[in-house]
Amino acid sequence: MRLLKTMYDKLILKNLFYLTVIYQLLLFTSCDRQENNDLNEFGLLTKNIEVDGISRRYAIYIPQGIETLSVPLIFELHGGGIYIEDMTGESGYKSPYKLWMNLADQQKFIVVYPEGLNGAYNSPSWNDCRADCIINSDADDVHFIAELINKIASRYPIDQNRIYVSGTSNGGFMAQRLGVELSNKIAAIASIAAAKPAVSKCNPPSKPIPVLFMNGTNDNHMPYNGGTIGDPPDPDHGTVLSTDKTIEYWINFNQTDTIPETYTYTDLDTNDGGIVQKFSYKNGNGGTEVILYKINGGGHSAPSIKEQYSDIFEQYFNKQNHDIEMTTEVWDFFKNKSLNP
Repeated sequence: MRLLKTMYDKLILKNLFYLTVIYQLLLFTSCDRQENNDLNEFGLLTKNIEVDGISRRYAIYIPQGIETLSVPLIFELHGGGIYIEDMTGESGYKSPYKLWMNLADQQKFIVVYPEGLNGAYNSPSWNDCRADCIINSDADDVHFIAELINKIASRYPIDQNRIYVSGTSNGGFMAQRLGVELSNKIAAIASIAAAKPAVSKCNPPSKPIPVLFMNGTNDNHMPYNGGTIGDPPDPDHGTVLSTDKTIEYWINFNQTDTIPETYTYTDLDTNDGGIVQKFSYKNGNGGTEVILYKINGGGHSAPSIKEQYSDIFEQYFNKQNHDIEMTTEVWDFFKNKSLNP
């Protein structure tokens, strides 16, 4: 009888062991499904990620129909003082940047709108490479974007050879920093209403990268011909090289052609300050190129046909060009770029 009881107890323990293993497997499977169920999410979502002990905000747009694809990832960086709701259009203001979502639906890529931490003016900013600028946050934004890339790539079908960064103003300066310091992850950058810092706290680039600049000749905040940033010029905002010197720097670094291909766009709006000229310096090392969109008469804004800023906006930032769509032009630049061409 005692032997039977001992055998019965062992059988119970053995069954309990197997039940525990099965329960744990089910639990892990459930957690794994929960962790990787983001492909069931579509559209525009606002999320948080903890980086360096700080909760950081970002918006992400996921188009439908990407489950079986390997898709590009585009980061769109705001200017100083701009919130992600302003970028996505949720705040109700005009936003050329929300048009990335339309393109994402058509072309099948994911768009991310990250948000910087507060700087001196108690509003979002990026810690870009301007060593003589004292108004920006001092956050490690390179680490923030790197962690975002890792998180998004772990949850969505990202082609990690096709990750791109575009930004305007403070975001345009930050795009340049990311292109230099995350050159192992970023395939191309676009810098709108920004130029190369005259005094940089960042290391020079070590690897050629395709770059695009889109600057207005009548930009009253980021001087096209270089100098102190701001309207009126404010030393706290730092200084920049001229757009021409910036392009020359990248031509020399990427070792592109020195004579560009040129194209002049149709003047769709004769009241927006002037025409748009495109200068393409091709055949650089590693297949790189340097592109300049010279927005003649343009102010401190991203050009747009569909999302036109108000007259009040133009009183402070000068004319917005309405002959091209910034997002369309930048996507045309990005779409054939790859880390491993």
